[in-house]
Amino acid sequence: MERGNHTEVTEFLLLGLSQTREVQLFLFVLFLLFYIVIFPANILIILSIWGDPHLGSPMYFFLANLAFLDICYCFVIPPKVISHFLSHHKTISYGGCLAQLFFLHLLGGAEINLLMGMAFDRYVAICQPLRYTTVVSRGVCWALVGAAWAVGFMHSFIQVIPIARLPFCGPNELDSFFCDITQVIKLACTDVYVLEFFMFFNSGLVTMLCFILLLISYGALLVRLWAGGSSKGMSKAASTCITHIIIIIIMFGPATYIYCRPFRSFPLDKVVAVFHTVVFPLLNPIIYTLRNKEIISAMKRLLGRYGLWRGK
Repeated sequence: MERGNHTEVTEFLLLGLSQTREVQLFLFVLFLLFYIVIFPANILIILSIWGDPHLGSPMYFFLANLAFLDICYCFVIPPKVISHFLSHHKTISYGGCLAQLFFLHLLGGAEINLLMGMAFDRYVAICQPLRYTTVVSRGVCWALVGAAWAVGFMHSFIQVIPIARLPFCGPNELDSFFCDITQVIKLACTDVYVLEFFMFFNSGLVTMLCFILLLISYGALLVRLWAGGSSKGMSKAASTCITHIIIIIIMFGPATYIYCRPFRSFPLDKVVAVFHTVVFPLLNPIIYTLRNKEIISAMKRLLGRYGLWRGK
């Protein structure tokens, strides 16, 4: 059991969402159906955007990358959660726990920065329309996506390294269905007050500042659009901004609740965590698609090529 850094715990026991067998089976069926429907829908969004020349603008490029990021979430937490509904031994190894931590914050950090890039794209499109194609070129788009992944990696690396150095000598029970910093560091056999403060700054405060900045920027864009009149182009741009605001609230709302407070247990923690890690990530591109006729048309054209859609 002994590790090089004096860690005795080799696995963590996940208490899960419920101890009632009937509830576990219900959640298993619910989560499985959700992924059977939503997961292919996100893949369809990516294929539709990449395969349709009408959707070559940076806005759709970023949306395809957002869908890809959210699909990646499917392989971090949900497989373990769904398998645990059918298992009596709900554990995760020490290394598996650190891996969940790393990839959860890698994808979360990358998504936050991608949303910042999408906000920049909308700012240039609305405030500098004549320079849009020059400023937001394909090279700039790839640079923004690459930067989003790089910042996400650095954020996650900074989170995981201090936790990997903590001594864990028991107990090993996590009152959750996955590993996250708010639960794991409380099991350390040492004083973690300074580390909690650092994690709050690195996850909570940064998330809150990005959230406020994005809301202010989109709010300013909406004011500018409404002041400019009610033409068809302005209405479409306003609708896009509203969709982005919805996605931002869905993304940042639960994250703010989880990380912008002391790392203590509260009654709504598990409910918010389910939406934050399982439900909302897959729904973000779906919400965007339902409010965008161009993507819906592209999806119909793609399905029509393979005889899967016969409507108009």
